[in-house]
Amino acid sequence: MTVAQIQRDAEFGSALAALSADGRINTLAAKGLNGQQRAAILMLTLGDKVSSRIWKLLDDDEIRVLSIAMSQLGTVEPDVVESLMLEFVGRLSAAGGLMGNFDATERLLSQFMPSDRVASLMEEIRGPAGRNMWEKLSNVQEQVLANYLKNEYPQTVAVVLSKIKPEHAGRVLAILPEEFALDVVGRMLKMEAIQKDVLERIEQTLRTEFMSNLSQTSRRDSHEAMAEIFNSFDRQTETRFITALEEQSRDSAERIKSLMFTFDDLAKLDAGSAQTLVRQVEKDKLAIALKGASQTMRDFFLAQMSTRAAKMLQDDMQALGPMRLKDVDDAQGVLVNLAKDLAAKGEIMISKNRADDELVF
Repeated sequence: MTVAQIQRDAEFGSALAALSADGRINTLAAKGLNGQQRAAILMLTLGDKVSSRIWKLLDDDEIRVLSIAMSQLGTVEPDVVESLMLEFVGRLSAAGGLMGNFDATERLLSQFMPSDRVASLMEEIRGPAGRNMWEKLSNVQEQVLANYLKNEYPQTVAVVLSKIKPEHAGRVLAILPEEFALDVVGRMLKMEAIQKDVLERIEQTLRTEFMSNLSQTSRRDSHEAMAEIFNSFDRQTETRFITALEEQSRDSAERIKSLMFTFDDLAKLDAGSAQTLVRQVEKDKLAIALKGASQTMRDFFLAQMSTRAAKMLQDDMQALGPMRLKDVDDAQGVLVNLAKDLAAKGEIMISKNRADDELVF
């Protein structure tokens, strides 16, 4: 669920009065917050790093509406922020059913988009049938498309492959069983003009049986998304929300905690990965991060260094003196993010546990 979806959840009518006389949004006023205000508070709560990725998903109109709402919020009380975040988590975790159709989509779009733009978009969605279907299919991984097509009639496969990009069709053909693929090639060579109604039936089948299932299976787990958001919190905020969420839904809280990759999870790195991380991180950040870490975490990192380097790091930690918890959290966050970056490049491997279930970011 994106902020755009949260905005669209509420009617974009007149904004309800949600500010008290001193410019603070209180708990009672929170019940009257409209979609824009809820989205604005959520974006401010997420912080620059996480919210920047969401801003990129919004169009100009949504950015303008959300920016105006943010600028007019005033001071928001902590209990309001916590209430809205828990509501957001609850929505992500909910498994309620929805019914979507063309009319409902058009009504929803009309609430926040100009009528001419809605008409243009709906025309593209409705038809002509499959106007963009072949472009979509050309972006589907060839192995996925081949696995679907190998169960279809060769003539249908011939039609599909004749409509998508030639280079993509070639990769799909190479994966299909050889005898089946040769049958398809023969039919493509003999193919004449395809009747419009036949093409439309094939496109409709692809849209309802393949693309819709593909969208559902590739949908990202909401708990994974929330785990990333919780990872961006400082320690106190994370503890506050996890504790509150445990009271509302212990199962969701436990699942989010199991998906979070935290500073303490770095102790599960293998020796080679841990040493690579130590070489890459700035030594002052490492010293600050370990200053507020447990003795177990200190011992783990010191064991990855030479005796001389470990002694220098301990001296640096001692010289730091008392540290603010926020500075320690920030430094530990730097190490976690660096570990994820190195894992994405294939330089190290990170996991939530030592078993076979490895999570590579």
